[in-house]
Amino acid sequence: MHRFIKSVARDGHSVVPIRFLSTAPQKVAVTVTPGLPPSPQQQLEQPKKFSRLEELRKKLASLDEEESGVETLQKFAMNDQVNENIEIQSSETSMTVTKTSSAAPAKKKKGRRKNILPKPSWIRAQPATSDNYKKLRATVRDLGLATVCEEAKCPNIGECWGGGEDNTATATIMIMGDTCTRGCSFCAVKTSRAPPPLDPNEPEKVASAVEAWGLDYVVLTSVDRDDQDDQGAGHFREVVQRLKSKKQGEILVEALTPDFRGELDLVDLVATSGLDVYAHNIETVERLQRRVRDHRAGYAQSLSVLARVKETNSHALTKTSVMLGLGETDEDIRATMNDLRNNDVDVLTFGQYLQPSKSHMPVKEYVTPEKFAEWQEEAESLGFKYVASGPLVRSSYKAGEFFLKNLIRDKSLSQNAA
Repeated sequence: MHRFIKSVARDGHSVVPIRFLSTAPQKVAVTVTPGLPPSPQQQLEQPKKFSRLEELRKKLASLDEEESGVETLQKFAMNDQVNENIEIQSSETSMTVTKTSSAAPAKKKKGRRKNILPKPSWIRAQPATSDNYKKLRATVRDLGLATVCEEAKCPNIGECWGGGEDNTATATIMIMGDTCTRGCSFCAVKTSRAPPPLDPNEPEKVASAVEAWGLDYVVLTSVDRDDQDDQGAGHFREVVQRLKSKKQGEILVEALTPDFRGELDLVDLVATSGLDVYAHNIETVERLQRRVRDHRAGYAQSLSVLARVKETNSHALTKTSVMLGLGETDEDIRATMNDLRNNDVDVLTFGQYLQPSKSHMPVKEYVTPEKFAEWQEEAESLGFKYVASGPLVRSSYKAGEFFLKNLIRDKSLSQNAA
């Protein structure tokens, strides 16, 4: 709001109103004698004016300066820091978390929000340095592929691509480009209303990459492509079929799909592609959907996608993921688990939400590993076939190891029963 100030002339001279950018009261008024230009002193007293373009440039330069200091999630999770216990109170629980500070005093960042919670001691990621990680990364670069591991700045990339203790590597390839047509407040993937066109050679590139990696479990995910007539469902189906035909019986495929705006005939295209696991993330509890997800997504819509898969392909496992630490309550989580079981969802994962940058929604709470263990136990009691729950668990985090171990366990139980 601009404020105009006018002084009353007593000597018959005209008065020129001066516009100030501040709304605070001003005491300065400039009196100009008719026919005479303002004196040098009067010119100095007038505040400097900036055009709207100059103001915008200054603002953008300030934002660029702030963003240059933002850490990726992987650096955040791997950062070695000194710990200091503090108490955090929430509406649901009282807990002790770890306040972190660098060994050397850090420079104060401009514009840092006061409500950013310090990283607790249990958020620790494995460094991305193994030979297997380097091999997968080189192949991704050579073929021009995108992975959600990199695009979403996942802190687990070193562990998943490295293969973990069992040397079972899991890569999550992101198809249909690296630009999404939606803008969820938690997601680090870049967005645009008009992303680049689909690559018709992508199915073959993905199959070649997986063959070169020697993977036995691969997760395919994609950005939302609302700009496409079929929202990319046909392209997704083709990638799965090309993978299966190239490595018959040698690979398990998990497809982590968009909601296709709830158009169930498009869900059918992917569900009948030959995949082993159909995953679609509900992301958060019903109450927080509008705050967390793009307005075109929805709780009921996501449930309808998961339910449809079982109607179309009874052999496929269905899977979803829920982020914690967004402000949900225990009652919210229990209601969500019941809704998922009522729609026959087989696999559920819980993980801690980590803020990708200062422009994304902040973390409301760091959930303790003990609480994650409690949710796993409660979910398993409801009848989920498999539950993965932990601070650094993601929808596709170590998906191969989790799924393969579960298959082996079920097979052993069946043989013993026989």
